[in-house]
Amino acid sequence: MERVVSVIGESLTSAEVYATAEKVGELLAENKITVACGGLTGVMEAVCKGARSKGGRTIGILPGNDRNSGNEFIELPIVTGIGYARNSIVAKTGQVVIAIGGWFGTLCEIAFALDAGIPVIGLNTWDVYKNGKHPDNGIIPVNTAEEAVSLALTLLAEKDLMRHGE
Repeated sequence: MERVVSVIGESLTSAEVYATAEKVGELLAENKITVACGGLTGVMEAVCKGARSKGGRTIGILPGNDRNSGNEFIELPIVTGIGYARNSIVAKTGQVVIAIGGWFGTLCEIAFALDAGIPVIGLNTWDVYKNGKHPDNGIIPVNTAEEAVSLALTLLAEKDLMRHGE
């Protein structure tokens, strides 16, 4: 089965966050991981740019009806026509989610992923509390693109082992 990591984050971002997302895309591609995202600007564009620069595959799950509305680095645009409701699809397409920065749309995607039991790795993103403490299956914080991808690879390997019953 193809390994896919969903990368989520803000559409209007700083140069620093853009560079981090681009590095995440490069590292995922170097490890033969397909990138899924919301397909638009900011973090989504940067991660796809990084992945494509290293020959990686990219999926853009678009909110509208126009397959050409995605960023120029999307290899496979998926047109949904459902607006922000597509956040559920973005979150659940990957076996792991990496959240970079983000606003309320990112928070929504984090919630969908966590509710589905999909691990979320966070780089300068939201923090989640329930009754004043972190839930056991909350966001796993990291500090660098390298740490995020390394942890994603570890989590994917664990999922592969579980799937094969080892």
